[in-house]
Amino acid sequence: MEHIVIIGNGISGVTLARHIRKLSDKKITIVSGEADYFFSRTALMYIYMGHMKFEHTQPYENWFWKKNRIELRKAFVKQIDTNSKTLLLADGGNLSYDKLVIATGSKPNKFGWPGQDLEGVMGMYHKQDLENLEIYAPNNKACKRAVIVGGGLIGIELAEMLNSRNVPVTFLVRESSFWNGVLPEGESQIINRHIKNHHIDLRLSTNLKEIVSDENGKVKSIIIEETGEEIPCDVVGLTAGVSPNIDFIKSSTIETGRGVKVNRYLETNIPDVYAIGDCAEQHEAIGNRRPIEAVWYTGRMMGETLAQTICGNRIQYKPGHWFNSAKFLDIEYQTYGWVFSEKSKQDYEQHFHWKHHDDTKCITVAYNKDTNDFLGINTFGIRMRHEIFDKWLTEKRDIDYVMNHLVEANFDPEFYSHYEAEILSTFNNQLQTI
Repeated sequence: MEHIVIIGNGISGVTLARHIRKLSDKKITIVSGEADYFFSRTALMYIYMGHMKFEHTQPYENWFWKKNRIELRKAFVKQIDTNSKTLLLADGGNLSYDKLVIATGSKPNKFGWPGQDLEGVMGMYHKQDLENLEIYAPNNKACKRAVIVGGGLIGIELAEMLNSRNVPVTFLVRESSFWNGVLPEGESQIINRHIKNHHIDLRLSTNLKEIVSDENGKVKSIIIEETGEEIPCDVVGLTAGVSPNIDFIKSSTIETGRGVKVNRYLETNIPDVYAIGDCAEQHEAIGNRRPIEAVWYTGRMMGETLAQTICGNRIQYKPGHWFNSAKFLDIEYQTYGWVFSEKSKQDYEQHFHWKHHDDTKCITVAYNKDTNDFLGINTFGIRMRHEIFDKWLTEKRDIDYVMNHLVEANFDPEFYSHYEAEILSTFNNQLQTI
């Protein structure tokens, strides 16, 4: 019986295993050193905030794996020998495979800061990070201040978590405005103000120089690069992005760049070896997407796609129109299609921006100023329907159609406030002044 071995039990690897089992009777083994069972990584923050227990983040009962004949092996892979089709494990054991899938996800970026490996320094990517946070920042009595380094989505999640337990937070962001490499200026500025309104000490255009140790090897303070200021703290959260978790692969014959190099079929340069999820890097990016996509839903889609190929129906990975969602403290964010920041904006790209007077709701619509084609939309504090925008992007609707039919995309229930009329009025007024 053909043996499929999957390294990694995140959303990519587990989706792949489930779909292979739906399609076949192949032997399946998932190898992971992080946790016994799959859990929803995006829900870690809600455990710390008291909204969930860890068992609530496990979508499958523990008997699910045995019933579906998916073997789980708790171990770290030390090396891959593609000639003998064998994995060498850190505990001294080994595991042979017929087909191998690398789904090892991401690891937090570390930039060689002095003190980056001290006790009390952590990311917020793994179950172990959550356990460390409970040790070092259970509340504001044990943790007098936390410093977060890096202004991405995981950084803002960690800030919200600590804020929920009244732990004072200083937030170091190297950019001049929060996430302005991704967001247009108006949206980025709203998030700056929103963070400060939550009594978080936001430091823009600020870099970490070093993390200072006490006499016991634990965090005592951090030093800021630009000013030399020392900020006493008990916890440092490193959230300056992620990189593919592939160090153990680099000694193998599998081709790597920043990630494991794959083609459109998610195949590596070695027959019977594949890569999916955060650790996979497309040789050529798909459309405007990045070659590496550390996004939950694309990991799931890769798992579903590769299961077909492994079970005899070789198909390409086609992720469709870009979309994503996140939360900036209590402002929900959604994006559909492409809305670029000022730094990345195309010459033909025009933006329409509307902001509500309460400073917690806004939208930005991108369109082609030459053809009027709708390119994408960002929404903050207003929920819109994914399937509607996906349809309009496929139908190549123009900006006028989208603005006049926005109400069809509204996700909120009947008695919620609606803003479409105000948005359309602002859009029409803006057009007259252009």
